[in-house]
Amino acid sequence: MTTEWQPTASIETLRERARILARVRAFFAERDVLEVETPVLGHGGSTDAHLDSLALTATTPQGRERLWLQTSPEFHMKRLLAAGSGPVFQLARSFRDGEVGRRHNLEFTMLEWYRPGVTLDELIAEGDALIRHVLPGDPGPLRRRRYRELFREALDLDPFTAPLEALRARAETIGGLSMRDTDRDGCLDLLMSLAIEPQLGQGGIDVVVDYPASQAALARKHRDPVDGVEVAARFEIYLAGLELANGYDELTDAAEQAARFEADNRQRQALGKPHVDIDRHLLAALTAGMPSGSGVALGMDRLIQLALGKESVAEVMAFATPRC
Repeated sequence: MTTEWQPTASIETLRERARILARVRAFFAERDVLEVETPVLGHGGSTDAHLDSLALTATTPQGRERLWLQTSPEFHMKRLLAAGSGPVFQLARSFRDGEVGRRHNLEFTMLEWYRPGVTLDELIAEGDALIRHVLPGDPGPLRRRRYRELFREALDLDPFTAPLEALRARAETIGGLSMRDTDRDGCLDLLMSLAIEPQLGQGGIDVVVDYPASQAALARKHRDPVDGVEVAARFEIYLAGLELANGYDELTDAAEQAARFEADNRQRQALGKPHVDIDRHLLAALTAGMPSGSGVALGMDRLIQLALGKESVAEVMAFATPRC
């Protein structure tokens, strides 16, 4: 008799998961952050060349249309910010094609929150407080790490100035794959994930800052006060070798955002990936005026996995993708 109908998490684990989600909601309720629910479908998808959105065709009041399953609730939540919502959070179902493995699932829960008028430093402190609120024990100190220094220490490479061929050669050696046609950010991503990330968040919570400007995504850019190079105003939080959260000083310029969407699709075309519809509603919201502030997305399943001492995200989900 088949057992494929059974859940991938035990019922007791699902009870623990529910208790953790209740703690997350209480954390934000105490801080007067509004919980919202937004659609999992949108007229635009994520143009990020390193993410693959899922799409479907549906009958809407406009007829047959292509709609995109959201890789995160970001675009809809920013429209709420532009409409005057104030600080908001959401525990959202999110979808990313091809993401399978011990740390990934095609469908997952994203905790995302936005705070108008709040700096990245303030949001880092709040993210740290949330993680400690959920975990059963003390994870250790909060440590701030600069992206450039991590590469220099671990690989003796400068990610900002090393020639592309040098990055490709090192990535081929470490990854065991041909990187002949891989762009700069693709090489940096592989080196980060294989050579640096496993060492992060060991004995403490590591916050990586000052990413290359080419990896800004939906974040502002600024000049590094130490080295003078242009960097992305973003951070990532790591614990026990896992990337838990990704935060931005949010871009509010509609023209700049439109240009980045177009550049993303050109990069997708160069990589042989399909074109993704641009979210025109988001651009209209930015044009109307979204308040300056910061936002962060946190992989809730990964945090629950760590909190409960499980080996994979499948063990904390009712039905991981192979059994959905």
